[in-house]
Amino acid sequence: MGIKLFMISFMVTSILFSLLYIPTKLTTPIAKYNPVINLNMLKDLKPYPVTFAYLISASRGDAKRLTRLLKALYHPGNYYLIHVDSDAPEKEHREIAEFVSSDPVFGLVGNVWIVGKPNLVTYRGPTMLATTLHAMAILLRTCKWDWFINLSASDYPLVTQDDLIDAFSTLPRNLNFIQHSSRLGWKLNKRAKPIMIDPGLYSLNKSEIWWVIKQRSLPTAFKLYTGSAWTILSRSFAEYSIVGWDNLPRTLLLYYTNFVSSPEGYFQTVICNSEDYKNTTVNHDLHYITWDTPPKQHPRSLGVKDYRRMILSSRPFARKFKRNDPVLDKIDRELLKRYKGQFAHGGWCARSGKRHGTCSGFQNGNYGVLRPGPGSRRLQNLLTKLLPEKNFKRQCR
Repeated sequence: MGIKLFMISFMVTSILFSLLYIPTKLTTPIAKYNPVINLNMLKDLKPYPVTFAYLISASRGDAKRLTRLLKALYHPGNYYLIHVDSDAPEKEHREIAEFVSSDPVFGLVGNVWIVGKPNLVTYRGPTMLATTLHAMAILLRTCKWDWFINLSASDYPLVTQDDLIDAFSTLPRNLNFIQHSSRLGWKLNKRAKPIMIDPGLYSLNKSEIWWVIKQRSLPTAFKLYTGSAWTILSRSFAEYSIVGWDNLPRTLLLYYTNFVSSPEGYFQTVICNSEDYKNTTVNHDLHYITWDTPPKQHPRSLGVKDYRRMILSSRPFARKFKRNDPVLDKIDRELLKRYKGQFAHGGWCARSGKRHGTCSGFQNGNYGVLRPGPGSRRLQNLLTKLLPEKNFKRQCR
């Protein structure tokens, strides 16, 4: 008898709860559930052999360059996170947001996002590194990908995304492209020993870093490395950098908080001091860059005269470019097959216009189709030279 009473009371309670809950659910605004049917539901099918997650960083005055770069880089199989420095005018933030929200392809696929609460980024300070780690954490939680690539609005691709996907499709997924060296040279006295503080960590207004009078000795608990701030990181190493299960990434992050130009040393020092990851490092940043005269701290702006050397380098990215420099039109036309501000050439694009075969939109039937070109062959040749087993024995020295 007691069991029957219990069951009857349980059923009545359940029915009453359901009647109370259902109206609450139905009165929630439908927009909150994002019911639009798009290609997100296809992402678990992995139609492309590899997937890239991009962080594209922009600062004051970069709105036009960023929108052009995003069009040149876009591919429905990848993910794109945009960070606009909080110091940029509200007008530029709004312009970029409107560009992303108004594009029908971005809206259909749903793989382009903007950091909602941007950071104040100080040149040479750790705030740039903090922004990169923040982006990695967001992308790790949001989507599945194989490699993380950080670019600035002044970068530009030299291959299509179909080329990049095709060239990387045969590589081990644990590889990390991080240009590095333990020979710090002049950086020992100019960067490793000085102590600086970045006001961007605690101030709403941008200002230069300031220096502590007393210097510090070189560390003995780990070995310092330096290199390029531009990297291509595996998902596994990105997770290690964020989670830091053996505490090395956190320890080094604390150290590099007061280090000049920390993005040029943090990932290099983390990976080369890690027994688990140092043998996954390829000593290359896959960027074509020409530097100023020694000490080679600032990249020179590239132009048409650099075009042939960029192609011969076989690298997939180059920096830096001035806004709307004529060489960008040449890259669009001859390397990316990109016309009139449309997307770069790719198998996913709908074709319009027989004369140029331009890429103007998206058709469901093309999702998963790759059409790599000469850029893929150039990049594969470069990767073949970089990846012999003997090269890995010489890493992190």
